[in-house]
Amino acid sequence: MFLAARDSVRDVVFVDGVRTPFGKAKGVYSETRADDLVVKVIRELLRRNPSLPAERIDDVAIAATTQTGDQGLTIGRVAGILSGLPQSVPGYAIDRMCAGAVTAVTTTASAIAIGAYDVAIAGGVEHMGRHPMGEGADPNPRFVSEKLIDTSALVMGQTAENVHDRYPKITKARADAYAVASQQKVAKAYANGQIQPDLVAVAARHADSGWELVTTDEPPRPNTTLEGLAGLKTPFRPHGRVTAGNAAGINDGATGCILAAAEVAEELGLTTKMRLVGFGFAGVEPHVMGAGPIPSTEKALARTGLSIDDIGLFELNEAFAVQVLAFLDHFGIADDDPRVNPFGGAIALGHPLASSGVRLMTQLARQFAERPDVRYGLTAMCVGFGMGATTIWENPHFNGDNGDAQASDRTGEAR
Repeated sequence: MFLAARDSVRDVVFVDGVRTPFGKAKGVYSETRADDLVVKVIRELLRRNPSLPAERIDDVAIAATTQTGDQGLTIGRVAGILSGLPQSVPGYAIDRMCAGAVTAVTTTASAIAIGAYDVAIAGGVEHMGRHPMGEGADPNPRFVSEKLIDTSALVMGQTAENVHDRYPKITKARADAYAVASQQKVAKAYANGQIQPDLVAVAARHADSGWELVTTDEPPRPNTTLEGLAGLKTPFRPHGRVTAGNAAGINDGATGCILAAAEVAEELGLTTKMRLVGFGFAGVEPHVMGAGPIPSTEKALARTGLSIDDIGLFELNEAFAVQVLAFLDHFGIADDDPRVNPFGGAIALGHPLASSGVRLMTQLARQFAERPDVRYGLTAMCVGFGMGATTIWENPHFNGDNGDAQASDRTGEAR
């Protein structure tokens, strides 16, 4: 009866997002629990948004790819309790591999849109140092015996080599150049203070040296050069093209954000950093999973009535340089287009699997605040076992027409 009584969906807004600094596996967080990383994020979200009563939070959705140990036990629920939320606030766990946090956002946002929730916390965590990808997994033998997938689909680096095969114009030299640019953009963004505002410091314990306050990302290598990358080994194929230099590392970290119905955010005096326009998930052949963001973006654009030309900022997850370059080639975007990952990406910052989606959103929100001339932006990422995930957002700070009146009409019709 409740749903039947509603004649429209509600606008969903991204109120705020934060993350821990990302660490290297076996690095700064080697003796820090995954659930404690999530606790830091939730507490920081509440600290930064004091007008949000904790009891108004309707759910906590936290993603993890490897749901065991300190990433198990329905991590959204346990992290909420550990964070000091009222025990009346429920929580749950999500797994869509790399797109876990994206799915946490789209799932809770959908509940907000239909009126089931008013406010939710969504995010993700991955402690790859403790829980390597695939830990404890038991793939069904039918995948191989019935040739349902190519066996290379189970090794992400091999899937990236397969994407190189499919797009021969994307050479190793081109992937290396993209990787160097990512490192340089992260270094510049740090120098300009554009990344630090969305980080929450973490006190990390080390048995041999005591406590350390982690305030910056551990993975970036700002002195990376083309010459240095050219000599790296290609571990997934002899004379291959994928290296540790043009791919994201193995990382630890957590992210989180607050989502709310637009009218509830206004009622509570919460900020509106972005408005959700739409999203899309799509599947591709698992052995070329890096191509996933192409159809997921096409789907998201089609369902929102937008075109790729309406998008003024792109936050693309850099699991591998080749998958970003395949996306750019498909949509006719230059490798060095300034709209793409202005603050750099996962090749430099790291990719703690299920957490990365909200990092993309948080960086996009920061860029929206700096770019009132941009109306729409998107986040997109490839997903293990052959999927893609895309979300499209609108900038509430937009202050010009920029030819967007028609796009506005189209998205209005889509809603």
